[in-house]
Amino acid sequence: MSDKIPPLRLVGPGEASATNSETELHAQSIAAHMENAELLVEILPYIQRWRGKVVVIKFGGNAMTDPALAERFAEDVVLMHQVGILPLVVHGGGPQIGELMERLGKEPEFRDGLRVTDAETLDIARMVLVGKVNREIVSSINAHGPLAVGVSGEDGGLITAAARNPDLGFVGDVTSVDPTLLEKLFAEGLIPVMSTIGADATGQAYNINADTVAGAIAQAMEAEKVLYLTDVEGLYEDLEDEDSLIREISADELQHKTDNGDITGGMIPKIEACVRAVKNGVTSAHLVDGRIPHVALLELFTDAGIGTMITD
Repeated sequence: MSDKIPPLRLVGPGEASATNSETELHAQSIAAHMENAELLVEILPYIQRWRGKVVVIKFGGNAMTDPALAERFAEDVVLMHQVGILPLVVHGGGPQIGELMERLGKEPEFRDGLRVTDAETLDIARMVLVGKVNREIVSSINAHGPLAVGVSGEDGGLITAAARNPDLGFVGDVTSVDPTLLEKLFAEGLIPVMSTIGADATGQAYNINADTVAGAIAQAMEAEKVLYLTDVEGLYEDLEDEDSLIREISADELQHKTDNGDITGGMIPKIEACVRAVKNGVTSAHLVDGRIPHVALLELFTDAGIGTMITD
């Protein structure tokens, strides 16, 4: 047995300090791992609750244009998929469309938060949304696993559209949604990433507001939640007062605010879509701050949630 006993070695003061330091680092590492383990245990009920549920996420604003935030978002979507949630991404592309229009010397025009779209602007929107932004989001998600598939509202008759208002040109409204394509993608274990160009029965394309599409898709897919990533913390009673954030509000109350003119500008399509979604079977709609890294996970996996929640 004596040959198995390590030889006695005296440890000098410097070595003793190094050994103590290593012990402390090891203890800190164990503590950090324990904290992570406790966090995983805490979110287990949420994973069980949302497993198999469709969650529609409207991806836009800073969350999409900031590379670091976009990368965190891709990680969030893959994590949702890995724990059994069915994420469906609907993306905008307003800043990118505006940037290309500016480079081409074309002045954008907005009415009630919607871009006036002539034939040339429609071509620009189509190129940017389908050919550029969609591909970038798909590639970002697929860097974490070959899961994402890009689709347009024109694909497989997914979105049938009609002109919203002659004064807006080729700006469309959703007249119907055929979820067959999306259901097939989910059945194959894939993550749909959807751009918001739809078409009418003649094949005429329309650019549809991404907020509107996200709400309509959430209804058609009987989603549990629809999340809108915005550039503000949520909905405020008073835009000048950061402490007036509305944590929860009913669709009726929100509609009342809209009718009174309390909701203006680019927030109008979001609010209209939220109200319509929760009035038509979606359990809840959420306005969350897309500038916060991993905000989608914070909403799904915490009791208090984050931002503003709209319910029926």
